[in-house]
Amino acid sequence: MARLGRSTWAFGERQVGVVATSTVAGTLEAQGPLSDAFDLRLDDDRAGQDTWERAEQAMFRRAAEIACEKAATHPSDLDLVIGADLNAQLTSFYMGLRPLARPMLGVYSACASICEALAVAGLAVATGFADVVLVGTSSHTSTAERQFRYPTEYGVQRPPTAQRTVTGAGTAILARGRGKWQITHATIGEIADFGVRSPWEMGAAMAPAACDTLRQHLADTGRSLGDYDLVVTGDLGRVGLDILRHLLVEQGVASAPVAEERVQDCGAMIYDENQPEVFSGGSGAACSTLVTFGHLFREMERGHIHRLLVCATGALLSQVSAQQGDTIPSISHAIAFERGD
Repeated sequence: MARLGRSTWAFGERQVGVVATSTVAGTLEAQGPLSDAFDLRLDDDRAGQDTWERAEQAMFRRAAEIACEKAATHPSDLDLVIGADLNAQLTSFYMGLRPLARPMLGVYSACASICEALAVAGLAVATGFADVVLVGTSSHTSTAERQFRYPTEYGVQRPPTAQRTVTGAGTAILARGRGKWQITHATIGEIADFGVRSPWEMGAAMAPAACDTLRQHLADTGRSLGDYDLVVTGDLGRVGLDILRHLLVEQGVASAPVAEERVQDCGAMIYDENQPEVFSGGSGAACSTLVTFGHLFREMERGHIHRLLVCATGALLSQVSAQQGDTIPSISHAIAFERGD
């Protein structure tokens, strides 16, 4: 592997393969336009548990089991497990996957965590410090809302710019060599702060971070948007996606037609805008995970996408920082995928 420019890691040919993925979707996600791309679709967001938090842990655990089954990999074969969620102390990750009894690294970049986890996992595999790594994230609308805004039971009215935290979990198993999909590059993002203070304006807060990371990735690799069949951000929703496209044009990264054609957002894709209470679209640590590991990887298998860039986005606020009126710093990390054949 090699470092390109300021922020990008380039993995050599056949160094980091994705051999299997899994997706577990909540009830509203299972009713959305990408429903048939998910491995498991829940009809109860409690997943048979007595609390929302235990439900999220159960989803994460089931996602890991499905990935191991697909890869014909026993948990004891995993050298490392890397993951994240949005709960304090990463309880869904650590408690949900503790039965694996493997070395674990919890990471956190809010809703951008899946790309951070993939970057760290890719680094471990490419350098030979791990041969097989399981990576994943989870989120749940009823656990996240009580931490970052209000419990859903409170019934607070939300503005149209708000986003719904995706309920679900997804994992992938990475191994040295060729997989169904290859990770070729990882670009590590920097903090961007647009001065947004409202936790209802996540798309506006995160769009500048996505623009900065995408621009840095293209500068480091010498590529253009045209070198990718699709560039997707993680959790901007429809409002944030419009802002990002405007920024890309304003900063000379792409023309308006190219930005419109090549740049999409997982949060704008996972729900139908006519579904109830989805507002501007989806967000959450599971948002880009479900869309990428489910829908987009399936499109790659079908030959519709050959080269994909995923720029997951995260708003780095906390319960305390929001209540104290601080601005919301954001970050975006990018992972480039190519078909493995």
